[in-house]
Amino acid sequence: MTDNSLQDRIQGNWKQLQGSVRHQWGKLTHNDVEEIKGDVEVLAGKIQERYSVTKAEAKKQIDRWASEFQAHQTEQSKSDTPAS
Repeated sequence: MTDNSLQDRIQGNWKQLQGSVRHQWGKLTHNDVEEIKGDVEVLAGKIQERYSVTKAEAKKQIDRWASEFQAHQTEQSKSDTPAS
């Protein structure tokens, strides 16, 4: 997944993702989440700061989280579609 597509997906769905971000990274404050506004670079910086990890590790965590979230969304939309 390219950084741009990840950035676009996160920014486009930021309102829905905020709760998931707080659940995934519990050390992020409400203000942190407000400041992030869907910006992957800012999210990575906050994770790096709060969890004392490298930027590369923070981005790896974000990528993994985004993939899991998308897989969950895809499964949910499949189960919401009535069988023909």
